[in-house]
Amino acid sequence: MVKRIFLVSFFLFSIFGFTSVWACTNFIITKGASSDRSVMITYAADSHTRYGALAFYPAADHKPGDLCEIYHYENGKMLGIIPEVPHTYSVIQFMNEYQVAIGETTFGGLDSLNRQPGAFLDYGSLMKIGLQRSKSAREMIKVITDLVEKYGYASGGESFSISDANEAWIMEIIGKGKYEKGAVWVARLIPDGYVSGHANQARITTFPFQKTNNWTDPKQTVYHSADVISFAKKYGFYKGTDESFSFSDVFNPLNFSGARFCDARVWSLFRRINKDIRENTDYKSYVQGLFLHNLVFLDGNKNPNGFVSNRLPLWVKPDSPLTLQQVKDAMRDHYEDTPLDMRNDPGAGPFKLPYRWRPMEFVVDSVIYLNERAVATQQTGYSFVAQSRSWLPDSFGGIFWFGVDDADGCVYAPMYCGITKVPESYAVGNGSMITWSETSAYWAFSMVNNWAYTRYNLIHPEIEKYQQQLENQFATEVNVVDKQALELLKLDPAKAREYVTSYSVFTGNKLVSDWKIFFQYLFMKYIDGNVKNSDGRKLLDNGNGKNIPKTPSQPGYGKDWERIMIQGTGERLVVPGK
Repeated sequence: MVKRIFLVSFFLFSIFGFTSVWACTNFIITKGASSDRSVMITYAADSHTRYGALAFYPAADHKPGDLCEIYHYENGKMLGIIPEVPHTYSVIQFMNEYQVAIGETTFGGLDSLNRQPGAFLDYGSLMKIGLQRSKSAREMIKVITDLVEKYGYASGGESFSISDANEAWIMEIIGKGKYEKGAVWVARLIPDGYVSGHANQARITTFPFQKTNNWTDPKQTVYHSADVISFAKKYGFYKGTDESFSFSDVFNPLNFSGARFCDARVWSLFRRINKDIRENTDYKSYVQGLFLHNLVFLDGNKNPNGFVSNRLPLWVKPDSPLTLQQVKDAMRDHYEDTPLDMRNDPGAGPFKLPYRWRPMEFVVDSVIYLNERAVATQQTGYSFVAQSRSWLPDSFGGIFWFGVDDADGCVYAPMYCGITKVPESYAVGNGSMITWSETSAYWAFSMVNNWAYTRYNLIHPEIEKYQQQLENQFATEVNVVDKQALELLKLDPAKAREYVTSYSVFTGNKLVSDWKIFFQYLFMKYIDGNVKNSDGRKLLDNGNGKNIPKTPSQPGYGKDWERIMIQGTGERLVVPGK
């Protein structure tokens, strides 16, 4: 039996194992798809070892001979150095002072392409350096791909969301492994009025091949490496026609995990906003890992290579434009009211918990089972909604709505893109995954979230109510701050930047302080299986002025779970005579 379980576990790792490590989610909302005409991208950085903090890199001038040190995004190891450019722009986490933003999800792809001898530029370094050197999304794509061509690519396959105040792109890249230096890649402009997304499965399939990358042509909507198809043919990864070449199907072939653990998260947004996606049973089958290989795709195009024919489209048009709050709420999805809803099976426990502790897969009596992986997950280090607004000056047109820990229980705090420092409570170095800090945003939100996991259907509604109150408050405040910053800009641009910095810093630090008080309230109210009486977020006494609470309620486990509790106990728990 031990040998048999080992073999099953090895099979599980080879098929599904990457999802335990790579589990991020990006959504992309174009100008015409948002209710206020802003461009938005989202990112959930999920890892059991990633700490939620807000990095800041100030703008800087550099002398000839200055060098840029490259540190691995995941483990912090120094990898190499490259020459600096004369000037680098300021960056907060993954958005710069020109409203350019980037997010990523790792898809890995073909194993033979994941290790490139001599390369040291990993995807995280490319994201940071690209932001420091780019004033537009198109420029950032060029900066990243030029660097990869020169220095090689030291990561597995990646999908990037790249945006500015006017455009949003999806870019996918994979290294050339031991075969050649550099990478093959494709970038596509998301059509205005449409929404896209990616979640650890490559999403770009066929695309119109371009003779050249004209970076100054606003009408060019596709960029790619010149050899993206010829490389695949040269080394035997693809044998079909150029016209039917699919980047995703060749470099990251679909399997069960790619649909169920990855694309299903994209579907979670698409089905919210698009009726056709929501009602199409072929898409529901796809995200459950049930593939069709019809002669034509669902869009009517021919399928000569026999690829999966019922996969999700790269982008969809929403039934109505999305608000900023809808985008934030999409990051909090657990497949509610879908076939993948986790709230109603025994794994949810008596309190309807829409989470499953890891590992992603488990074996019972030699049968492999899975735990769902939704957009909102317990191991998120941080998430954001990067909002770029073309009607405002760059220094405060972009807002980096930033939240730490599980997105379901975070509050997205507004950080203006041009700020010159970040709140101390969110700053890198204030605590870590193995160092406690009383002023840390991450630990404040993690305390609340982990307490809520113990009785989710009782505690989380209180979190959601306060969360919405604060995010509505911030949205109102931002409108006022925008107007005041515009007035200050007329007098002194530095004063405008100082003003939005002060607002962002104050708001972030106060939020963390308020959230710690909120934890104290929740902890006192819900200890020992009881629920104390409260008014708003104030616990009530019994009216005698002695700080003695009213008799608390005791909701217990609920009838459905009580029936589960008595299964197999025979007469042992029966009270005689009743």
